[in-house]
Amino acid sequence: MVVKVISAATLVIIGIVLLVVAWPSLFGLTLSPYIAQMVALRSAAAAAALIAALVVVILALIVAPARRFFAAIALMLMVFAGLNVAVQSVRGFGNETFPLRAPAELSVLAWNTLGNAPGAERIAALALDEQADIVVLPETTAEVAEQTAVLMREAGSPMWVYTVAFDQIAAARSTSVLVSASIGQYRIDDTVGNTRVLPSIVLRPLDHDGPTIFGVHPVAPIPQQLDNWRADLAWVDSICRGDHVILAGDLNATPDHFTALGDPDGLGTCDSANIVTGNGAVGTWPTRLPPLLGAPIDHIMTTDDVAVTGFRVITTEDGTGSDHRPIVARVILN
Repeated sequence: MVVKVISAATLVIIGIVLLVVAWPSLFGLTLSPYIAQMVALRSAAAAAALIAALVVVILALIVAPARRFFAAIALMLMVFAGLNVAVQSVRGFGNETFPLRAPAELSVLAWNTLGNAPGAERIAALALDEQADIVVLPETTAEVAEQTAVLMREAGSPMWVYTVAFDQIAAARSTSVLVSASIGQYRIDDTVGNTRVLPSIVLRPLDHDGPTIFGVHPVAPIPQQLDNWRADLAWVDSICRGDHVILAGDLNATPDHFTALGDPDGLGTCDSANIVTGNGAVGTWPTRLPPLLGAPIDHIMTTDDVAVTGFRVITTEDGTGSDHRPIVARVILN
């Protein structure tokens, strides 16, 4: 009798844990410690659950007295995996379709360079390959951004360079943005606040009708930074609104975290190009995991008056130094 009670209680606890991880918004726990990190890796969690289910099935076959107990656990693990796969399939496992580029389209590239790790030559080569008009580079110093701009200018694509740095001690404390000279010059707006630990940058058009550009970098949701992470996401949620807004960068957040702030498709009045193009489940971090197992935490977002015509996660730069994959989107101002 005691064994049955303990077994039943164990199954209930396992079921509750799996339900919380699979559907944290049901309990209001999406931004909570540990849950915030686990939900970012839904696909990896599904894969791990399927492997665990296989192991438990084998145990059920070997240990006859506990067969029902192990079978119940295996069933719960498979349901957990299926729920995560269903959620990810709605967000999209990848659609890299890019139509022939129209003259009015802009190419937006974003890449957290892990403190300049790929170097200016690699960054410039990628930006030129993607014909980037806007390049958002979290964790990239002014020096490397300027070197990148020089290389792009020499290749016939002159860029203006803008950087915000909280200090010069660590490259991660800088965020740089390159904007094509064909769009026009910008001014840094420092009146709207900023992310708390790692800098973001707000660029307003200077005497032209180009888009407002946000390069953002909320801190990662590690346990000691959870309060700052939540505040950073709330700040991004508050500023991503207005006319002709393009926001890009390492948000350290997935659609689950967006849902906790009110909109599964983005923040503020901006929608994530990742999600609206069917790429919302394609992982951008870390590069050591396959894209379909990683966390989709890097985003390009736009307001409704900026149409997204294509988006993809770039996998060709894995191994060039950064633990993030670059992302690129094509957009057109309506």
